[in-house]
Amino acid sequence: MAAVAYVAPGNVAANLTAGAQYGYLLVWVLVLANAMAVIVQYQSAKLGIVTDSPLPHLLGQRFNKKSRLVFWAQAEIVAAAIDLAEVIGGAIALHLLFNVPLVTGGIIVGIVSLLLLMIQNRSGQIHFELVIIALLVVITFGFLGGLFFAPPSASGVLSGMVSRFEGVQTVLLVTSMLGATVTPHAIHLHSSLTRDRHADSEQDKETLLRASRVDVVWALIIAGAVNIGLLLLAASALDGVEGTDTIEGAHAAISQALGPTIGVIFAVGLLASGLASTSVGAYAGAEIMDGLLHIRIPLLVRRAVTLIPALIILAVGAEPTWALVVSQVVLSFGIPLAIIPLMLYTRNAEIMGKFRDGPVLRWTALVIAVVIVALNIALIVLTAMGVE
Repeated sequence: MAAVAYVAPGNVAANLTAGAQYGYLLVWVLVLANAMAVIVQYQSAKLGIVTDSPLPHLLGQRFNKKSRLVFWAQAEIVAAAIDLAEVIGGAIALHLLFNVPLVTGGIIVGIVSLLLLMIQNRSGQIHFELVIIALLVVITFGFLGGLFFAPPSASGVLSGMVSRFEGVQTVLLVTSMLGATVTPHAIHLHSSLTRDRHADSEQDKETLLRASRVDVVWALIIAGAVNIGLLLLAASALDGVEGTDTIEGAHAAISQALGPTIGVIFAVGLLASGLASTSVGAYAGAEIMDGLLHIRIPLLVRRAVTLIPALIILAVGAEPTWALVVSQVVLSFGIPLAIIPLMLYTRNAEIMGKFRDGPVLRWTALVIAVVIVALNIALIVLTAMGVE
């Protein structure tokens, strides 16, 4: 479920743009981003398993009322930005598949995501997870299917593993790709998901931690493969093609280069991405509200409310890809406020006991936090400056 955050429509737009505009140049960014994600997501799961409390609950216990309200407010703004990108992505997919108007598509995505959340309410988390896994499989085949018809260049992939830039625009793109990899709701969510895997003893915790490492690695390998595959597909089939700076343009170029069937498969993957990520995002938002405000409202009510901003954006006629970009900038504000507390808590012996992070993990997590925070600051500054 946490891995779904890494294959959301915002990631699709960034990876296709990187491959279409710069070929294999930025493969190294996604490899590095995925390695970071494995460590951060393992820390999130570890925190939940050891303390039996999600990160939002631990924050709620340690913050005073004013701090909890401020933190919750920024988390809700970030959640709205995440939801905006995911609903728009699903709406674009329905438009590509069936020529459905964007607003209508957004409503359909909202309704289907409500139905998915009803599975969680009525059948429990395990059944919800199975549905999300099924959607992740669809996403994987939908986004990687084109590689069979436009295989990437082996030499190009190897050259893309070398860290380098080509001008200010690539710096901005790298900042967006790497800085927005670890989304706040994925961090909060993963620590919450572990509550259904309760450990009664330290031996049980050790067993669950070993299992969690396996879970995190395989799930994020899939998510990383999807992201890298999207970049490779764009690099092999769309390199230098005009109009690929939007999802619609990239879809049209894919359809023209590889045939309409591949275009349909891609759009189906995009639709699954929007549906899965928006459902998981609503789940995460409910956990954050419960932990910080000690208020738990029905998931279906919350999903209905958070759908409104996305529908408004679509209704006023905003350019969808532009809205996706803005949502990623807003999202960047919340990343430090999730990753820094996570890093501090997992290294704290009072909280984690003998399971606290060791020296290697502590220093690695510190480097990751510094890099992500610095890159997000750079993204905000460069965007504010209007760098082209």
